[in-house]
Amino acid sequence: MKTAKLCRNSDFRRVYKRGRSLVGRFVVIYYLKNSLGYNRMGITVSKKLGSAPVRNRIKRLVSESWRLSEDGLKKGYDFVIVARSACTDVKMMRVKDCLCDLLMNQGLMAKPANPENNEHEGAKHAGTETVSAAREGAEHEDM
Repeated sequence: MKTAKLCRNSDFRRVYKRGRSLVGRFVVIYYLKNSLGYNRMGITVSKKLGSAPVRNRIKRLVSESWRLSEDGLKKGYDFVIVARSACTDVKMMRVKDCLCDLLMNQGLMAKPANPENNEHEGAKHAGTETVSAAREGAEHEDM
């Protein structure tokens, strides 16, 4: 389910005041349990980080990172993500990795499945076996 936006100032203040925080290199995440059964998320970027285009880019990076990782999140929380100054010149995947690490360490996100057992890797190994079988067949033909 898509995460709803946290819009009202009073909601942001409630999460800041009563919530817990997780500090990472690129972001600080404040979170608080809600009674809604679904997650809400808000992003804040200080004017100290740059002009409006820079701040908008940071918001897009953070929101896309969140979108890619929201499937594994526990439901029923309000999140406020505060961008830090290191976030101004970084790639989106680094922000996503930071978000996921913070949330997994706190137990708010399920750990991903073993990357060695995913479908892409299985297809890669299956292709390798096919090539090996073809080589063996060629060797038998030479004899």
